[in-house]
Amino acid sequence: MRRDVDPRGGHGAADTARSPVDISIVVPCYNERANVRPLVTALSVALRGRSWEVVFVDDNSPDGTIDEIRALAEMDARVRGILRIGRRGLSSAVIEGVLSSSAPIVAVMDGDMQHDETCLGALIDAVARDGYDIAVGSRHVPGGDNAGLANGWRTFLSDGGIRLVQTLLPVRLGDPMSGFFAMRRDVFERAVPRLSGTGFKILLDVFLSAAERPRVLEVPFIFRPRAAGESKLDALVLLQFLAMMLDKFCRGFLPIRFLGFCCVGLVGILVNLAVLGIAHRCGVGFAEGQGIGTFVAMVANFWMNNALTYRDCRLRGGRMWGGLVLFLLICSVGAVADIGIARAMFSNDGRWNQAGAAGAAIAVVWNYAVSSTLIWRVR
Repeated sequence: MRRDVDPRGGHGAADTARSPVDISIVVPCYNERANVRPLVTALSVALRGRSWEVVFVDDNSPDGTIDEIRALAEMDARVRGILRIGRRGLSSAVIEGVLSSSAPIVAVMDGDMQHDETCLGALIDAVARDGYDIAVGSRHVPGGDNAGLANGWRTFLSDGGIRLVQTLLPVRLGDPMSGFFAMRRDVFERAVPRLSGTGFKILLDVFLSAAERPRVLEVPFIFRPRAAGESKLDALVLLQFLAMMLDKFCRGFLPIRFLGFCCVGLVGILVNLAVLGIAHRCGVGFAEGQGIGTFVAMVANFWMNNALTYRDCRLRGGRMWGGLVLFLLICSVGAVADIGIARAMFSNDGRWNQAGAAGAAIAVVWNYAVSSTLIWRVR
């Protein structure tokens, strides 16, 4: 008689059945191998007496994060791992992790030990016992602190983003940029069809996508210094944030990838104008300066789009260099139009900046059309 075998070593259908859980902790991670075991140990203490699981969503970390998760899962049935290959991004990882769960309450936290797991109980109770739809771990209410931010640059990005989005939120919230929160899973699921799924700020995405105004409670917590690994916050994350805000402003009518490409294009225009200005001060003629600026902007645009806009189908190694050459060759058509329009405008009014910006804008539109079809083939 055949018996089903549990991959953890147990036998029989009764052994393979998972006990229902009341709480799922979703942890998106990338290169967090050193933090996996300490985090599970900390959760075991913080959630003692509760029925819970932790779902790590790993974007194929090169440091072997998923191997550490699987090794731990063999010993602890509360640990699960989702391995994503060819896809990157915190928001999309959280979406997949939450949708993989059947628990009525889901919590989201980072895998870097900066979120205080001892506050999870208060977040969960606010949803399960007190009737709130979402409970947010906040650094910006009395008792909270963001001292764990690595440097002034991260503090500037966080505080600046908070001030920006507070003017758009349907609810009053002191820390809409928090990545530490608990909520009812059904509230999250109703928002999923409208989520942009890009960038790092999934909580903000949920608030801006919710069909109804959620009931929210903020719980103070102290943002701790990173225990291991490196911060993922950089200038590319800022561009992703701007793309998400544009997506919400346009109410989803424009593809998020196009909006991201436009954000990169704006940076390319600034690069073009900066190079053009330097060339002008060095005595280079306008046509030559615009040509140099266009080339530098195209290389910068390719690099940023490969790392950000088309992050899920990023070109690497030899394919990246081949893609760059193809990008330059195809977009040379746009560059011809760029220079031609810029020269025509310059001959009319003699203004370098306006003429350069108009030509660069034409190149951005052309670059998007050819890039999406011939260089990065979206899977």
